[in-house]
Amino acid sequence: MIETLAISNYRSLQNIVIPLANLNLITGANGSGKSNLYKALRLLAETARGGVVNSLAKEGGIESTFWAGPAKISRAMRQGEQDIQATNSQAVKRLRLGFAASEFSYSVSLGVTPPLPYPSAFELDPEVKRESIWQGSKYRPASALVERTDCLVKARDKRQWQVITQHMPMFESIFTQLADPQHTPEVLNLREFIKNWRFYDHFRTDSEAPARLPQLGTRTTVLGHDGSDLAAALQTIIEIGDEQGLEEAIEDAFPGARLTIQVSDNGLFNIEFNQHGLLRPLTGKELSDGTLRYLLWVAALLTPRPPSLMVINEPETSLHPELLPALARLIIKASQATQVWVVSHAPALIDALEQQAECNTIRLRKQFGQTEIEGQDLLNTPPWAWPDLR
Repeated sequence: MIETLAISNYRSLQNIVIPLANLNLITGANGSGKSNLYKALRLLAETARGGVVNSLAKEGGIESTFWAGPAKISRAMRQGEQDIQATNSQAVKRLRLGFAASEFSYSVSLGVTPPLPYPSAFELDPEVKRESIWQGSKYRPASALVERTDCLVKARDKRQWQVITQHMPMFESIFTQLADPQHTPEVLNLREFIKNWRFYDHFRTDSEAPARLPQLGTRTTVLGHDGSDLAAALQTIIEIGDEQGLEEAIEDAFPGARLTIQVSDNGLFNIEFNQHGLLRPLTGKELSDGTLRYLLWVAALLTPRPPSLMVINEPETSLHPELLPALARLIIKASQATQVWVVSHAPALIDALEQQAECNTIRLRKQFGQTEIEGQDLLNTPPWAWPDLR
């Protein structure tokens, strides 16, 4: 489980350290930084999947993601006695992402490519400047297990450091280059941990959405990010997953309803949804946007293969407020098997989730363009230290 998430110099997240639990609710007013926090977590996941450079390029390059405010907001600025203005800072400009988990912790530092001595079309690509893996919640040189500085990677061998490579590509993470279970088992362990994270946000529910149409199906223990394999995922839950939980989730939201999956002779899977009062079942093509989206969340949350972390972004979209308590109960149930991160601004969903005593609510606010956590101060901020900048 991730116990602490830390982000520095990413858009409105100048320097934020977040304590996490099994069930985490991220909320706040529009523009408070919820989307930035979600994007930062996705960037962190992309380090293990080899896509962090490409993801930053899609955002307009690393320069466009840097915090745009002053390096430090003085007390006079906060009290309105002085205009917001640039402050002198000699610190190296880096985007930093990291987390502390129950077994190993990790951080990555990304920076701008320096001027090259030869013509290149990739001068705007960011570079991985620093990576560290350590034990414990707070980084200390003595607890470091793997250290990467520019092209050099070294791993701890008892009390000594062993150089693994001096030629690590600056555009690659250690997760995509090192997979040696003998010399760097921590890299392999963390790579699989991060690659197991699952993100769900904007399921398609339009008239031509793949989830509405008959689809060729195979056993599907993990719903695809776009929901196109919904019927196969639901049938997999029925056969080898929590069939009772599926029936309860549907009954909770639609009393008297029943779900079946019809399979044609040529292997196409199609949803049939029987609702109380109707003389025939509705196919996926006929379902309302809200009903289809609820079934998508059911398939995602009742997965027979729970991930180490499931992140769901604004699950209330297209759902009637009366469905949100049922969705909340489904999320709470899922959090018993996996760590769940919910981004929402729907009062009905927030209230229902917060009825669970273990719900860890993170309320964001923005002051002077900077995202902060309401009620957080030095006493309740988790311990965190970044490895030194390079």
